[in-house]
This record gives sequence, structure tokens and C-alpha cells, in this order.
Amino acid sequence: MPDLQDQGKLEQEAPIQIQRIVAFDFGTQKTGVAFGQSMTGTGTPLSLIPMKDGIPDWMLLDKMLAEWQPDICLVGLPLNMDDSESELCLRARKFARRVKHRLNKPVWMVDERLTTREAREDVRRVTNQRKGKAPAADSMAAVLLIESWFREPVGVLP
Repeated sequence: MPDLQDQGKLEQEAPIQIQRIVAFDFGTQKTGVAFGQSMTGTGTPLSLIPMKDGIPDWMLLDKMLAEWQPDICLVGLPLNMDDSESELCLRARKFARRVKHRLNKPVWMVDERLTTREAREDVRRVTNQRKGKAPAADSMAAVLLIESWFREPVGVLP
């Protein structure tokens, strides 16, 4: 039986699992992107990805994923208020499946209802507090996806 000193040493050497997440607020014209990590439980808005009828510049997206090296990705699922799925949901799911295939890591769809509205309010607040360029509302919506995931990791597979 190991003594208590050895047990304490083992506990101190146990690795801490830090989760890195990239989230996407999917859109047909542009997609908001954010990065977050579990150590802080927060997200940071990144540059928007321009879309052509819902299709991203895959080279740009691959470069972004290589730079941020997420453990998982989140894609907002734009459900209607009555929980039904719209045409945009089908396109967001298709985008999520393609990201999963390219990244070969877990991708989760997260309910994004009202995140864009909340993100626009956050952007207005930031703009009023400081001068300069405010983050894009779509990327701020992706931040909200990350922060809600850290509070309660609930999602569906694409």
C-alpha cells in the first residue's frame, strides 16, 4: 500500500484536461467564428468567414482550424421558436458534417435561438464603452455558443 506522501504526489502530477473549442454561427453570406477554452470558460470572437450561398472558403477554414487546433467544434443550430427545423438548419447540419469530416474531431450542434439578438446587444454595449472597431455580431454569437457549452455541454450530432 503506497503511503500518503506518494498519493499526494500522484494527484499533483495528474494532467488537467483543457478543452479548446471553435464555434461557428453559420450563415449563408457569412459565418461568425469564435475560440474558447475550458480553463477560462470564455470565448473570443475571431474573423468572419465569408460564405458563397452557404459554402465557405474551405482553405481559409482549414487554416483557421489548423491555427486554433480545437478539440471539438460547435455549430449553431438555428431552430424555430417552436423547435421545428428550417431550411437553414439543414444547411447548418451539412456544414457541421463537412467540418467534422475535415477535422476528424467531434462536432456538436448547439441551439442558437436568440444568440444573434443577444450578440447584437453585446456589440452595442462594447461599442458604447470604447471607441474603435467592435467585433462582428455573428462572431459574438459564436462566443455565446461556447460560453453556453461551458455552462451546460448539451448538443446534438449533425
